[in-house]
This record gives sequence, structure tokens and C-alpha cells, in this order.
Amino acid sequence: MSFDVETYLKNQPESNVILYYKGNVDSDVINYILDTVEYKLAEVDEQPRLRKKVYNVLVESLQNLYHHVEKVPEEFEDQKSEKFGILLVEKVASGYKIITGNFVRADNVEKLEEKIRKINRATHEEIKELYKFILNHQRISEKGGGGLGLVDIARKTGNKLEYTFKPYNEKYSFFYLDILVNQDN
Repeated sequence: MSFDVETYLKNQPESNVILYYKGNVDSDVINYILDTVEYKLAEVDEQPRLRKKVYNVLVESLQNLYHHVEKVPEEFEDQKSEKFGILLVEKVASGYKIITGNFVRADNVEKLEEKIRKINRATHEEIKELYKFILNHQRISEKGGGGLGLVDIARKTGNKLEYTFKPYNEKYSFFYLDILVNQDN
């Protein structure tokens, strides 16, 4: 039942890839990715406001990967990566798209999907209120997060969170999160 985790990315429309990464997600990799994307956005003379927004959403996306990634399934090709993830940053007509991917346990899919649906149903004002509420009442989970990441991404982009779960085997699914950072909002 397993599949090539890159298939989803290959099915995306061709665009201008700024950065593609597949492998272990650790602090060194996160710093490299952030530095590289920041440099490339400056190199193409991207608007400072959009550059900042892309950078901030990228930070949150990478933190989500780092804190919420599951151990890879036994039969997965990359057994060296303790925290395997994929990341694609690309220029699209309306701004930039950031796609992340990581394994999640099959028994966590429904809970994560409901959280995303709740965020996507909320108005921009409700997102801002939810963000404030979590900031003031958060408890740090065993994975090191307080549940703020996806809410913050929705707050910063003003867009719905697009996502896909691809069943990998009976214990795992691969979770893709597509984030659009628009030029004009």
C-alpha cells in the first residue's frame, strides 16, 4: 500500500521552485532552509512585506515539521532520518506556495483533520481570537507545541489550509499541507 512520498509534489503544476528539501528535519536543516529562502527572495528583489510573510510562515511550517513529525515506518526508504519531512517552496502567480509533508500515525489523522476543518471554517476575526486564546491558555504538549502553529499560519496568510492525507500503510498516513502566501493580503 505504500507509495512514493514525492508523487504528490510531482503532480503539482510546474512553477518556479525556490527550494526543495527531503530528509531529516533538525535545527541545522531548518537554519539552512531559512537562510537559503531568505537569500533567494532577496536575490529576486521580492517585496519586503511579502518576503517577511513568506519567511514567517516558513518558520512556522518548519516548526510544525520539527515538532509533529512521526518516526518513519519500518519499510520506508529513508531509515536514517529521525524526523523525516519534505518541503517545497515555489513562486506562483499570486505569491508563494509552501508545501510540507510528513508521516502521521493513522489514529491521529481524524483529530488533525478536524482541527484543520475548524480553522478553515473560522472567519479571519475568529482566527485572531483563537490565536489570542491559545497564546493565553496554551499547555505545551509532549511534542513541544501548544497547538498554535496551524492557527498562526491561517492568521498570517488569511487563506484556508489546503491539505491531503495519503494512507501509507495501516499504521501511517503521509500528511501534505499546502500553504499559499499571497502578494496582496
